[in-house]
Amino acid sequence: MNKQNHFYWDIWNVQSAVVLQKLQYKAIATSSMAVAETLGYQDGEQMPFDEYLLIIKRIKASTSIPLSVDLEAGYGETEDKIVKNIQLLHELGIAGINIEDSVVNASGRIILNANDFAQKLAGITTRLKALDVDIFINVRCDTFLLDLLNACDEAVNRIKLYEKVGANGIFLPCITAIDDIKTTVSSTKLPVNVMCMPGLPDFEVLQSLGVKRISMGSFLNNAAYKKAEALAQNILRERNFSGLF
Repeated sequence: MNKQNHFYWDIWNVQSAVVLQKLQYKAIATSSMAVAETLGYQDGEQMPFDEYLLIIKRIKASTSIPLSVDLEAGYGETEDKIVKNIQLLHELGIAGINIEDSVVNASGRIILNANDFAQKLAGITTRLKALDVDIFINVRCDTFLLDLLNACDEAVNRIKLYEKVGANGIFLPCITAIDDIKTTVSSTKLPVNVMCMPGLPDFEVLQSLGVKRISMGSFLNNAAYKKAEALAQNILRERNFSGLF
């Protein structure tokens, strides 16, 4: 992981993707939240999929390293629509997707019933296999993100369900405790993905625990624009552009 072979820097446009490729990162992934904010939308599938797809196409056309796409809940109300979206990505040469077991509605983000989501996932993976669409399905399990009661136990139960129906990897955003990471990693043969958070152990510890991938989420995007805001404020205060150079 310290060699960056399992470190995914989540990007939001061509420029951010090219920076990572220049630094010889082995793979990149989109952050749906960062892309949405770039386009002026809120996260939670508020941006139209065709607009998202345009950004994905430009990133893919401008880079040569593997690209994974954050598909949120699939950008479709039906399994058929979600499968069609994944087919489009596969045709572009996208290496993998994230699909999550929660959705955003009028009251906020809620987690789906585990069995219902597993059944949906089974339908998607079965259709993809029949269509000969070979793409990595990284399932985002949101028990820690939503701070559920007994989040670790619930995650383990869900991971077992998702593994049985064709998931290729598991993503656990907001997990940080070493014991929870150890428990979830040991519960599955699938590679486990975590996300950068305050209190997350360093790369060497995560590697020793068996974590295979770390995502940046939208945090790099947020940090970049905070830095840009500070630079712009400094220009106004100093009344010159020396802070840019």
